[in-house]
This record gives sequence, C-alpha cells and structure tokens, in this order.
Amino acid sequence: MDLTSAKAWYVLARCVDYAGMTFFVGGLFFLAVLWPAGGRHPGARRLLTAGWAAGLLGTVAAIGFYGAWSAQRPPGDAFDWDLLNQVLTVQFGRVWFVKALLWVLAAVVLTDLLQRGAAAARSTAWRVGAGAVSLGMVRTTGLTGHSAEGSEPLVSQLADLAHLAGVCAWIGGLGMLLFGVLTRRDPHELAEVVPRYSRLAMVSTAVIAVAGTVLALQRLGSVGELFGTDYGLLLLLKLGVLAVVLLIAQRSRAWVARRLDFAVVLRGDAGVVRPFVFSVAAETTLVIVVLLAASFLVTASPGQ
Repeated sequence: MDLTSAKAWYVLARCVDYAGMTFFVGGLFFLAVLWPAGGRHPGARRLLTAGWAAGLLGTVAAIGFYGAWSAQRPPGDAFDWDLLNQVLTVQFGRVWFVKALLWVLAAVVLTDLLQRGAAAARSTAWRVGAGAVSLGMVRTTGLTGHSAEGSEPLVSQLADLAHLAGVCAWIGGLGMLLFGVLTRRDPHELAEVVPRYSRLAMVSTAVIAVAGTVLALQRLGSVGELFGTDYGLLLLLKLGVLAVVLLIAQRSRAWVARRLDFAVVLRGDAGVVRPFVFSVAAETTLVIVVLLAASFLVTASPGQ
C-alpha cells in the first residue's frame, strides 16, 4: 500500500472506523443481551472505550482523506478547511458527517455505562439508546459502501444491514469473550455466557453467509466477474479468510461442548480456560484481515 496516497489513508481510516464500530456495537449488544453484569468489569469497559475512540477517530479521518482522494490532493491536505467544506456538500460526505455525530451520541451511551455499570446495561432506557445508536451506525456504514448498487438497491441495502449487524454481533462478541469473560475465569459466567454466545455466533455467521451471498450476486452480476475483476479477487480473499475463521470457530464450539463442564467444575482453572483464550484470540486476529479486505472492497468498483 502506497502510504503517500490519500486513497491508502482513506482505506486505513475506514478499517479503523469499521473495527471500532464492530467492537463497540457488538460489545453493546453482548452486554445488553448476554452479559449485563459485564457492565461493571474493567475489561469490558476498556474494550468499549477503545472501540468508541477508534470509531470516532476513523470516521473523522475518513472524511478528510476522502476529500483529499476525491480532489486528487496529497494526504497532508486532508484537513484543509475548504476541502472539508467541499466534502460536506455532497451526499457521501454528509453521510460520513452523520456518522461522526452518531459517535458523539454514542459517548452519552458509553458514559452512562461507565457511571452506572451493570445497572445501566440492565435498564430499558440504556438498551433503547444503545440500540438506536447502533442501528444508525450500521446503516450509515452501509451507505458509505456499495449498498445502493446492484439490480435491486432495496434488496442490497437490507442484505447489507443484516450482513453488518451479523458481523458486529459475532466479532464484537469475540472481543467481549477475549477481554471480558475469559480473563475473569469466573465459573458461573463461563457456564452462562459462553454457551449463549456460541448460539449467537452460529446465528450470526449464518446471517453473514446468506446476506453476503445476496450482496455478491447483486454487485457482481456474474461468476465471471468474481475471477476477472480486482473487486472479485478481493472478495475471494475475504471469503477465504472468513472460511478459515469459521472452521476455527466450529472447532472451538466443539471443544466448548466437550470441555466447558470441566472448566466449571475446576472453577475456572487457568489451564482449562487457556485453550478458549487461544481459540478466540486466533479468530480475532484473522478477523482483522477480513476487516481490512472489507475496507478495500468498499473503495473498489465491482466492475473493475
């Protein structure tokens, strides 16, 4: 990647934004639905804070670097005031600006959780607020991609919404497991939360696969373009890494089914829990590659 190119910096900004949104939105869902008690634990709170900071930074940077890329100017001009004004006059730039405002609103949701902990995660008002902000973030992320393209834009947009929601629930949950649940090694939390997440991950990956297939058919139009265009090759890379991640996840779920009872009986013994940590860490690392490929895909033309 040529780091002297504004497009390269735009792709990196999107990757940071995408990762931040994924861990933040998925983490909120994890706490609201699977593990409300996690709202008081430092690991979960740090993950959400890091996700929020990365998302806000990535969004603001993407606005500037998109302007520099569009105007064929160097990355150093990304935050030129006149250039930013030009970006905000077009629909694409306004969508990015709305997402930046959503990150500001997300700070209210995060602050409430940091102040009230588990009480916030269990409250209806907090869950409604977190859900509204999360839906807005997922939707605006889709609008900055190719969701309006294809033979049937409405189908593409609905599939994109489902695809991104599934990604957030799956990957954000991985983060919460890795930095929240597993590090505590609490036997009761392991017995309750890990099986719940395992079921959620199965549903999420099924949604991702179905919605992703619909999106690929809508955007590419033919199997030939899958092998004959840069966009198709990037999509194949993403699918290949995703297949590896899903294989690891399946083996992890099988291990959980066989060994979780031992982890509970031995009261979270480090030696028993450690394979959980290694498996989740491997999945999370490979997922970063998927996120990077996704960032390239949204800046590539499906026909090239």
